[in-house]
Amino acid sequence: MYQFIEQTVDRYMTRQVKTVSCDVTMQELNDLFASDDFNAYPVVDDQGDAVGLVTKFDFLKCFALTLSSMVPRYDELMKRTVSDTMVHEFIYVSATTKLVRVLQLMVEHRLRSVPVMDTEQHLVGIISREDVMRALRDCTRGEQLAV
Repeated sequence: MYQFIEQTVDRYMTRQVKTVSCDVTMQELNDLFASDDFNAYPVVDDQGDAVGLVTKFDFLKCFALTLSSMVPRYDELMKRTVSDTMVHEFIYVSATTKLVRVLQLMVEHRLRSVPVMDTEQHLVGIISREDVMRALRDCTRGEQLAV
């Protein structure tokens, strides 16, 4: 477990991140979620800078009914864009962030993945629950054999 405490994001993050643009429709986003089996996509602008995050939960919020809203047609909802539903303020980490901090953020905020940004706020990767679990396995493998 002590080895895990010293690990940083850069060793375990995914560097090739799939992103979406603000003008992706809900239908296109739905198709991406189905084909990639991701829970979230960073949203990037024309320059490739991260401007938000869109999750399956954000997608589902489009369909939540309230007492004050009329029920829109499904086709109309699927034509909405990511910019209508994405979160503009999101939690992110740097490549030098310790994995124990990432784990804390994931548990505290119920996150499945966290974007990784550099000092100039450019997207450089993403760290997921699976990545953290892999790090835990790697770091405790020797401890399990010793028991």
